[in-house]
Amino acid sequence: MKQNLQLRISQNLALTPQLQQSIRLLQLSTIELNQELETILQDNPLLELVEGEDDGGGAETSVESLPEATSSDTGDGESGNIEADNNIFDSATISEISTPTEVSAERGDDDTPVSAEEFSSPEFEDDYDEYGSASNWDEGGRQNNSDDDDGDFTRQDTVSISLRDHLIGQLKLVPLSERDQTLVSIMIDCINDDGYFEQSLEALAESLPLELEIDMLELETVLKLIQNLDPVGVGARNLQECIFLQLNALDAETPYLKQAKAIIQDYLPVLANKDFSKLRKLLNCDEATLKGAQTLIKQQNPKPGSDYVTLGHDHYIQHDVIVKKIKGIWVATLNDGVIPKLRINQMYADILKRNRENSGQYLQSQMQEAKWMIKNIQQRFSTILRVSQAIVDRQRNFFEHGEIAMRPLVLREIAEELELHESTISRVTTHKYMLTPRGVYELKYFFGSSVATDVGGTCSATAIRALIKQMVAEENPKKPLSDNQITDTLANQGIVVARRTIAKYRESLNIPPANLRKSL
Repeated sequence: MKQNLQLRISQNLALTPQLQQSIRLLQLSTIELNQELETILQDNPLLELVEGEDDGGGAETSVESLPEATSSDTGDGESGNIEADNNIFDSATISEISTPTEVSAERGDDDTPVSAEEFSSPEFEDDYDEYGSASNWDEGGRQNNSDDDDGDFTRQDTVSISLRDHLIGQLKLVPLSERDQTLVSIMIDCINDDGYFEQSLEALAESLPLELEIDMLELETVLKLIQNLDPVGVGARNLQECIFLQLNALDAETPYLKQAKAIIQDYLPVLANKDFSKLRKLLNCDEATLKGAQTLIKQQNPKPGSDYVTLGHDHYIQHDVIVKKIKGIWVATLNDGVIPKLRINQMYADILKRNRENSGQYLQSQMQEAKWMIKNIQQRFSTILRVSQAIVDRQRNFFEHGEIAMRPLVLREIAEELELHESTISRVTTHKYMLTPRGVYELKYFFGSSVATDVGGTCSATAIRALIKQMVAEENPKKPLSDNQITDTLANQGIVVARRTIAKYRESLNIPPANLRKSL
């Protein structure tokens, strides 16, 4: 063993603090960005958020007029200069990229707004339209219920109290002893968000203190009391009991009520398997009666507690981009409501300006960090807008005709056009949302794999899913299409897809197999 000296040449990628911050901000969602800004604003006194309309005055400070931090302050040898208009950042600072300078000649010339697509779905899918038509939107993505363009996009109203509070409020009207009130409160805590009593009575009895001397009959009585409260079906221990409680609450003269109760009590597995011929024999009824009983069962709510607020479980989506058709051209613009308006604090800026040499290292470094933040926020939204417009240019057929017209798209295509890395495109499209006349979509939704056609072209996997959903919606409910039949139908249209691929796409759409889609 001996010591020696070697000379080596190598290349390293050094991420400057500014670049690290830029990458971190780019991958954050809008909500996460706001949380990050709150922390930064608390730590940096030179950076402030403009709330509401700017009052003018002397608050706007030109960054060029501020003292420049030395190279030692930046940590990477950069001066950190920023243009004068970056001290306050809002939608005006990126107005030059809000409208594309070049428009593809392949875009449509029709400036008529595209109305929302009506998706008719089978019984197992949600059949509500959450977003409304394109004519009901304004620039902020708010829904307009009137005929003009100045309406608001309001969140759907929900019940303002939790299920537990709703049940407790009803029990206050019932004369109960202190012991019964305690038992009721304990059992209500065992009811989940859907309204079901999760814990078994035996397990609950074992968990209670022995000195209370509570027997099973007492617990069953309290449970029956809860099951008589609103909403009907609350406190049920399973789906069968939940539906039966709701059927019991109906008028005795309700048509097909007797057959519906019999099905729920004794033949629910047979109904789940869609074995209607066997069910008719068991009930000794005709097809019309069975269909009426089945319809009555479907009218009941399998989750009676779902209409009530579950605190802490709300998930909000804030769209970053709005897509509109302007004079026949699909254009992406930023949502003004999500762009933070940042600026340099005027008081500290004046201190640095007057005492350029004696202001201290702390204020110098905080000034540089504030400049970085303003510039990186601007760059973040600029990149989001560029990527969004590139996606819109390629998927304009989707906005015109819907999912069936979706074309295959990969991250590499957008990266090559914008001269960015694929990882950057991936960060931009993650947890960033686009408000369109057809709904709100994550930017990643517009990327998908391709499937070859028999004429040498390609078809998007999203378009194939849309075709499957359309075929299932239009099928004969008495003779639903099998996976093989769907495969053959697509093959006739020139789309070659294996049966197992159809099954995978069908399952991703939450569409049950043919035997479970069969109905009377």
